[in-house]
Order: sequence, then C-alpha cells, then structure tokens
Amino acid sequence: MSVLVGADGRARCAWAGNDPEYVRYHDEEWGHPLHGDGPLFEKLCLEGFQAGLSWITILRRRPAFRWAFDGFDPTRVAAYGPAEIEARLQDTGIIRNRAKIEATVTNARALLAMQAADGDGALDRLVWSHAPTGWRPRPRSLDDVPATTPESRALSTALKRTGFRFVGPTTMYALMQAAGLVDDHVEGCWQAG
Repeated sequence: MSVLVGADGRARCAWAGNDPEYVRYHDEEWGHPLHGDGPLFEKLCLEGFQAGLSWITILRRRPAFRWAFDGFDPTRVAAYGPAEIEARLQDTGIIRNRAKIEATVTNARALLAMQAADGDGALDRLVWSHAPTGWRPRPRSLDDVPATTPESRALSTALKRTGFRFVGPTTMYALMQAAGLVDDHVEGCWQAG
C-alpha cells in the first residue's frame, strides 16, 4: 500500500501513517522547498542523525536536538570542544552517538568555511545546484522511490569535498526529498501535484 487515507479523509503517502506529528510533517514540510543556510544545515544534521533509524524517531526528538545544539547555530556549534561533546553524549533527549555528534560539529565548521569563502547562502547554493532538472515521472508506489540518484551521489561528493561528514548518497537523497529538491509524493497522495 502506497497511500493511506487519514481520519481527515485525505490520502497521504503511506509512510506518514496516522501519527499526528508525522502527518503534520508530511503535509507541511516534507517535499516543500527549503532554503537558507540555517534551515538546510539543521536538516542536513538531522538527516545525519537519522542514518540507520526511522525519521519519526528524529522528528519526535527535534525540539531536544534544537535545544542541545543551540538552535543549530553554526557559529556556536563550531565552537564546541570535548566538554560540549561529552555533555551531548549525556543528553537522553537526543541520539547519543559520538560519531554523529562529532559530525555535527565538523559540519558546522565546514559550513562556516564555505560561508567565509563564498558568502552567506553558500550551503543553499551548493545543495540547490544539485536539484534534478527536467521532468521525471511521479512515483506510482513507494517501491518506485529510489534510495540514491546521480544527483544525490554528486551532492554527497561535493559536501564531502568541503569537509562535511555523514552526508552519504542515501542520506543526501533523503535531504533532497525533505527539502523539496525532488517531489516523491506518490500517486494518489493529496500532495502529489
């Protein structure tokens, strides 16, 4: 089953289920164009934390992540040292994975270096330069949605080249879906254009 009709009578991508938080995310965020270095940095970091987990796990903890990482302010996160990393490893509100926490700090530093070299909007420009061009068919089912694409592999490579971590091709395709670079709402979903 690729679509599920909710209590409100709307058909949605089945992955949203009936959880109110997930339904709101599906309807109001997922697949909507997201711009700006700050919002994209947060989304990129959260997608990294999601690797190997379900998105609903991250979504439910997003407020705790925002608190733990100072609103994903790259200047503040880039300044974290061993004590700040250890404090986050003790925070039960977030995913306490050392590699992912350290990657968030590394990614903040990489973002600041990008901005120093290319100005504000450097991450936004880099991410959106990898948006697919041209027409592609709408997925008829969840099985039609790819895990990676040439664009997500290229975005992963470009970000790694600038120093980002936890930005593999599958994670970057999830970012592209979440940030609206691609529209993977399946046929029959009320969001499908």
